[in-house]
Amino acid sequence: MTVHKGTVLITGASSGIGAIYADRFAARGHDLILVARNAGRLADVAAALTKRQGVKVRTVAADLADRAGLEVVETLLATDETITHLVNNAGFGSAALLEEAKIEDMQAMVAINVIAPMRLAYAAVPKFKARARGVIINISSIVAIGPELLNGVYGGTKSFVLAFSQSLRKELADTGVSVQVVLPGATGTEFWDIAGLPASNLPSEWVMSAEDLVDAALVGLDRGEFATVPSLLDASEWEAWEAARAAMLPHLSSAVPAERYRPA
Repeated sequence: MTVHKGTVLITGASSGIGAIYADRFAARGHDLILVARNAGRLADVAAALTKRQGVKVRTVAADLADRAGLEVVETLLATDETITHLVNNAGFGSAALLEEAKIEDMQAMVAINVIAPMRLAYAAVPKFKARARGVIINISSIVAIGPELLNGVYGGTKSFVLAFSQSLRKELADTGVSVQVVLPGATGTEFWDIAGLPASNLPSEWVMSAEDLVDAALVGLDRGEFATVPSLLDASEWEAWEAARAAMLPHLSSAVPAERYRPA
């Protein structure tokens, strides 16, 4: 008797990181629900995976910046009992300065990078908790730590993803639902073309392949890591950053101003 490993729902799955996540989870024996705007590319990815891996692949052509498209995916997460993993991967970025960026583009970025993963997590968590089983993988970015590196709205959206994941991890402790946040550095996908800074303009030693990125992230997932930063060579630097943050937490609220802010 074949044991069903569960279905993985992946957003932004028609290319790049999302398509590679689909390939890797299919190779592990998971069925898939692939979500993206481009129906043709989704169909090609699904056909190749079905032929190569022999798993069930469903596709949902939906624009997650559109309320109707988002609701379709929310309904799936809330009603499909086979879904065990949610990979919030859909997103885009920008390298434009504030005065150069179109406000409509920035608003669309917030819709995809913030509103969509938030709403999809809200749809998935109750079902996952009820079954005491589930995995949420949120794709953030190293700009969550250094939001000044690229466009400020992009950095802000990815900082949200990290903060939201930290809160989810705390809320879901001991429920059987795990949360992983992945912080890629520069990755060789079409992301950079869309952001207005082609990867060919970056030093080659900065740019990781999407395959290596996903494989490293899955090693982190298998080890039970909360935060996976594949390009950070010294893990102690992340641990020191987290330790400094944790050390400040008990001291961030006080009934009186700090001495340095009192009138002379």
